[in-house]
Amino acid sequence: MSLKNMTAFITGASRGIGKAIALKLAKEGANIVIAAKSVEENPKLGGTIFSAAKEIEDAGGKALAVQCDIRFEEQIQAAIDKAVARFGGIDIVINNASAISISLTPTEQTEPKRFDLMHDINVRGTFFVTKTCIPHLKRSANAHILTLSPPINLDPKWLAGHVAYTVTKFSMSMMAIGWAAELKQYRIASNALWPRTTIDTAAVRNLLGGEVLAKMSRTTDILADSAFYILNKPSADCTGNCFIDEDVMAKEGITDLSHYSVVPGANLYRDLYVD
Repeated sequence: MSLKNMTAFITGASRGIGKAIALKLAKEGANIVIAAKSVEENPKLGGTIFSAAKEIEDAGGKALAVQCDIRFEEQIQAAIDKAVARFGGIDIVINNASAISISLTPTEQTEPKRFDLMHDINVRGTFFVTKTCIPHLKRSANAHILTLSPPINLDPKWLAGHVAYTVTKFSMSMMAIGWAAELKQYRIASNALWPRTTIDTAAVRNLLGGEVLAKMSRTTDILADSAFYILNKPSADCTGNCFIDEDVMAKEGITDLSHYSVVPGANLYRDLYVD
């Protein structure tokens, strides 16, 4: 399959994993819709929808920057309408936008506003972005939904320390599996993707482990490359999976992943939800 002239609607694509996937798909000829909130740069996070669009265009791709807070369905609808008006349709949805609490808090330390934020973005936002895109995906020759969420691992250790966050990420994966079955008749693929190791993102650097954890992580490129391989598959054949990036690469015959390490030869830190 080819991604040339396909249109990808990517949430949270102004930085990090979303931007890395956007750049990879753009280099393969896809049109990119950057749907994110950031229009002014936060020094701690970096990047805006406009800076991401410029990087894509500088790399030879086509980009549309659309400010969109996926907590609000009217903003979702407006962003998708702009994408369709610009590129004529939507072939790929990347549910990348996600909120994490300031720390992975146990129940007593989880404030209502943090609980609501994680559910509004991770669960509600993901659901309504996908719902709004489905009519356009039905018209695509090779439609894919890819959600950045983990395999559902009910080992209590993954719930005990941060019930609220884990419930939202598992909900994203359950939706991905559900859409695979619901939309199979339309040849719309739905899969989830998650890293085996931590990834060097602003969330890791600012919220979870700082520079120490970042140096024990891989770059966002491994998820971008994994997403590319998944999206290149025929949608009728590749659906209903909760992929781990290493496994995707292995199926492509790629087993040397050393070049993805932030620090060559470093001991890598295993991500959440992966035993």
